Amino acid sequence: MSKFLWKGLLVSPAVLAASLVVSSTALATETPVEIATAQANQLQLAGAATDTAQPETAAATAEAASLAANLTADTNDTLEKESVAAKVAPVAEQAASPENNSVAAADLTQSKPAAAPENLNTDKPVAEQIPAVAPANSSAEKPAAPTNISAEKPAAQPEQISQSTAPIVQPQAQSSVLEQINQYSAENGSEDAAGQVTSVSQLSDVRPTDWAFQALQSLVERYGCIAGYPDGTYRGNRAMTRYEFAAGLNACLDKVNELIKGSGRNLATKEDLASIQRLQEEFAAELATLRGRVDALEARTSELEANQFSTTTKLNGEVIFALTGIARGEDAEGRKADRTTAFGSRVRLNFDTSFSGQDLLRTRLQVLNLGAFSTNNTKTAEGELRFNAGPFGTASNTVALDALLYQFPLGKSTTVILEANAGAADDFTNTVNPYFDGDGGSGALSNFGTRNPIYYLTAGSGIALRQQFGEKLELSLGYLAGNAPSPTRGNGLFNGSYGALAQLTFKPTSTMALGLTYVNSYNFVTGTGSNASNFPVRLGSFGIDSDNSPRVSSNSYGAQASWRVRPGLAIGGWAGYTNQRILSNLNTPTGSVQRGDQKIWNWAVTVALPDLLKEGNVAGFIVGMEPRVTSSTNRTLPEDKDTSLHIEGFYQFKLSDNISITPGVIWLTAPDHNKNNSDLVIGVVRTTFTF
Repeated sequence: MSKFLWKGLLVSPAVLAASLVVSSTALATETPVEIATAQANQLQLAGAATDTAQPETAAATAEAASLAANLTADTNDTLEKESVAAKVAPVAEQAASPENNSVAAADLTQSKPAAAPENLNTDKPVAEQIPAVAPANSSAEKPAAPTNISAEKPAAQPEQISQSTAPIVQPQAQSSVLEQINQYSAENGSEDAAGQVTSVSQLSDVRPTDWAFQALQSLVERYGCIAGYPDGTYRGNRAMTRYEFAAGLNACLDKVNELIKGSGRNLATKEDLASIQRLQEEFAAELATLRGRVDALEARTSELEANQFSTTTKLNGEVIFALTGIARGEDAEGRKADRTTAFGSRVRLNFDTSFSGQDLLRTRLQVLNLGAFSTNNTKTAEGELRFNAGPFGTASNTVALDALLYQFPLGKSTTVILEANAGAADDFTNTVNPYFDGDGGSGALSNFGTRNPIYYLTAGSGIALRQQFGEKLELSLGYLAGNAPSPTRGNGLFNGSYGALAQLTFKPTSTMALGLTYVNSYNFVTGTGSNASNFPVRLGSFGIDSDNSPRVSSNSYGAQASWRVRPGLAIGGWAGYTNQRILSNLNTPTGSVQRGDQKIWNWAVTVALPDLLKEGNVAGFIVGMEPRVTSSTNRTLPEDKDTSLHIEGFYQFKLSDNISITPGVIWLTAPDHNKNNSDLVIGVVRTTFTF
């Protein structure tokens, strides 16, 4: 019987059912003496009383007792090894899995509640894509329910295993097994909790043509050993958990115990016991191999546990090497742009910590050494690369704290994000630009191509909230202050620069998304577009810092859409409008800046070709207009007379799961929205390493 149960555990619940039928058939025949001896030990292992089998044991023949003794010895040894395997195998799988070396790096940029590995899924915030990390002993006291078992996954994933390790049945603690099984059975709050069925016809996914139908019918209708799920399924084609195995085994052993107590008939023959012994001998080699593997894994696991970095924290990183330069054209001031070639890098190390398995504390260290084109070459924020230091940013090989946030659930559909440093809109909302918003590490090469520029009007420290209304609608709210840590006048959380964002994201289908966005900001500029639309940034070139620059407030409105037409084609785009008001006058070396209003527009159309030529590759094309002042009441900052198009193309080639190379070109048809300036062409080759 031990052999059949072990095979059932390895293969599926259906095989377990067939195995138990063989055992029950043995119970239905002649000699109660031999089966009582064998079952007594098994019932003892499950915590059942054995004294009821003593009267029959006394009448056993010498030959039958020998067969039962052999069966019992092998059974106890096998079940003990199974317990050890349950402890060691998940830990070894978790340690060996390559998934532990990287947070799921799909497209964290689309709405990652952490500035996350740049290859995360673009449709979801990053914290939903980062595998939950919990203390190794976090679930040792509470058995996992069938709810955690996905019918689509044949085996538990490492992240699941790390939070729910199967209990260890040691010889000295065998009496507690039934208590754990009863606790498991009592956990019926989940939607997938198992329920007893009285007829095999109640199981919608079991048909008379199934090879194990007769076995299931016998166990359900004769012995009451099998439980189904509330949706009326049995799920016999997937792997089972040890808790599910224990629940089924306990029900059948209870029935066996009743038969032994209440029947004086012969229940088994010597031939039946001999058949069981032959089955044990048939699988002796497999069991011996398994025992050796368990011993080796136990030693390896002990070493890993002794030297592990942390039970709650995972490290993932991203490194970008970028070769870039100006190919031709003039800058925003009509002068020939410098045609120098630069080679730089960006390094990010993320420490992702979870204390409950559902929350996330992200600490990011970052190093930048690639200077901004807007400062040194183009003299405008147009065409700015996403992975450089940004306009007037510090580009040096100095390690600094970048993103620092904590995210936790508040109920089933609400998530709270606390941004302590370097927060951004894409930490808590979906930017609705899949295949392009990789935050510089993947997708688009430029700031403009990454997302709608109005998202850049909020950044810094603050708080955000994400509320789900079913599967199709989400509300994102966030408030970030640009200089929240400063206690000086005109700064701090509420008295300095800030950006407040609200967005409704609607997903009518799995292939389509629409976002409607509103941003109210003070003393923020988009960081992309013409000098007229970003004039406070340009004041830095005159030596005027942000404390002395004119006060600017704005209200911005945006609409973003994305549609995956078919597996190899996705189209999208956005439109953004900003009403910007200059609140104070300022004299600069080039003239005065007076109060006034500006109307600023931007738009883009995107086309993505995922899996082009090879699975994992992406080709992308962007055509749009960076922020342009279309109307102004400020005489010193008039509207942009012409329209410059931003045309960008890239092909991201995936060398391996951890390395990709992306060559691309950025073409500005009239820099600074001035047709008197010659077209500007920027070439880039980006190599991204993730780990």
